Amino acid sequence: MRAAVRTRYGPPEVVRLSDVPAPVAGPKELRVAVRATTVNRTDCGTLAAKPFFIRAFTGLVRPRATILGNEFAGLVEAVGPGVTRFSEGDRVFGYCPRFGAHAELVCVPEHGMVAPIPAGLSFAEVAPGIEGAHYALSIIRKAGIRGGQDVLVYGATGAIGSAAVQLLVDIGAKVTAVCGTAGIELVRGLGADRVIDRETVDFTQDDQRYDAVVDAVGKSSFRRVRPLLKPGGLFLTTDLGPWSQNLVLPVATRLGRGRRVMLPFPIETQEIVEYLRERIADGRFRPVIDRHFRLEQIVDAYRYVQTGNKVGNVVITVG
Repeated sequence: MRAAVRTRYGPPEVVRLSDVPAPVAGPKELRVAVRATTVNRTDCGTLAAKPFFIRAFTGLVRPRATILGNEFAGLVEAVGPGVTRFSEGDRVFGYCPRFGAHAELVCVPEHGMVAPIPAGLSFAEVAPGIEGAHYALSIIRKAGIRGGQDVLVYGATGAIGSAAVQLLVDIGAKVTAVCGTAGIELVRGLGADRVIDRETVDFTQDDQRYDAVVDAVGKSSFRRVRPLLKPGGLFLTTDLGPWSQNLVLPVATRLGRGRRVMLPFPIETQEIVEYLRERIADGRFRPVIDRHFRLEQIVDAYRYVQTGNKVGNVVITVG
């Protein structure tokens, strides 16, 4: 099978399209013929091993995972012994925590993060439905955000931010979204109650106070947004911060009774995928797609994602 392979850490140019042995479905596994996948921030960070400490998990000198890609949509091509939930020919989408989706075939656990594709939707439409959204949903759940609360989402046009806006609106939160000028109409269309143009307004000077501020792009800080928080409010971030301070601040701020920092780790369960599937099926959540590349253009896709200018998700079509 063809796959986008890298054998060392580095820039997008270390990725090469190669022929590699096809994986074999083991007990209670599905082998999926991938029709669409994505390139996202997680792929880019793992490709370059940034921040450096992730090598403790991905391989100190050389990467253990030579094929990246954690989102996929495609057809079940084969099932391993003991599989009961799926059959050959089923249309499925899902998430591979250990990567492998930048290929024509990938094997995933039957009871892992995989679900049927809702009727009427294409592979490309659902492939970007998990990565950013499961980070956003994990933030919402671990913070205990409820309907009626005031939430600000900074970076509302990214994969995490655009999902967070929709999922917050779905539970009845009152959402203020911060984005660049070009994304204002897009974010309004996602259901945000208010939109702040970060290119013309300093959002930290907003008069409104919030139960939670979600930094979906890791480009703000607790120090900057603290005045926006109500007493007991939460600053929720997806990034460690330039000095990894967001590893320490959740503990330090918890010792007091005031405003706090949370760095929620993602929840990776089948229930998360089913929750997102239901909302994709009825239109309450739709992944925002910036542009499409072919598998043969995956290096260009990496270069584009690394610019930091993408809106929503970048989809890779396979086959």
